[in-house]
This record gives sequence, C-alpha cells and structure tokens, in this order.
Amino acid sequence: MSLRRAVAVPFRAKGRERLSESEFVVALSLDRDWFSPEQAKRLVDVAVTEGLLDREDDDVVPTFGPREVTVPDGFVPDDDVLRQRSNFERALDALVEAGVDKQTAVADVNSLQADLGVTVEAAAVVYARREGVEIGDLADRAASELGGE
Repeated sequence: MSLRRAVAVPFRAKGRERLSESEFVVALSLDRDWFSPEQAKRLVDVAVTEGLLDREDDDVVPTFGPREVTVPDGFVPDDDVLRQRSNFERALDALVEAGVDKQTAVADVNSLQADLGVTVEAAAVVYARREGVEIGDLADRAASELGGE
C-alpha cells in the first residue's frame, strides 16, 4: 500500500519510532520533495484516519512497524495517498484483501443495504462481519453514523 510506504519512510530515514508532526511534514515535503507542506499535513490526517498513525501530544507515532514495510528503490507515492477513502472503500478493501471477490462483495453489500435500509457503509460493515473479516474501527464509525453512539 502506497500510503503505508509513504508513512514509513520518514521513520525509517530518521531511525526513530516517534517524530514530531513538524519533523514528519518536513521529511515528506522538504527532505523528499514528495509533497508541499500543506499536502504533507493532509497525509498525516489521512494516515491517522486510516489507522496508520496516532497523534500523541505534538508527535506522530506509527501503529505498525515501519522497518517491516518494503520500500522499493525510487519509490514516490502517488497523489491518491492524500485522498481520504470512505468507510465503504475501506471495508471493501479489507474484504478483497481477505479473498472476497470485489464484484461479489459490492453486489452483496448493495443487496444487504436495500434489505436493511441502512447506509452502504453500515451494510459493508455487517457484510464484512458476516464474512469473518476484521475491519478495525469501521464498525464503531458505522454505528456512530447510525446514531448508535
């Protein structure tokens, strides 16, 4: 995943498991020249939403082992890493990674959505659970969208 690689690079380059948010932004914008400072800040927000980074005080801390991520020589992240995926897209990606056919998953989620009368995100969470696929905090997000929390 390109986002995971982009997040891993500053930690690998600095040899640390914790960076100030400004160090992280500088590493992506000035050191690597991959993004503008504003885009690098956006990447932090996306990575936090995706569960790849935690904010602790003024620091960012990866939720995974950056050294365990393979970063090919010449790697440059695509601009799509700055785009926040919807909860549906995140659930669908988790289903596909677990081996569920994408077209089948979309069709089944749409059918479930119609049957239950809920949002597509909520239907995707229910479908993923039925398939035994781990979806992390997406269930909590779907519940809050339904007014459950």
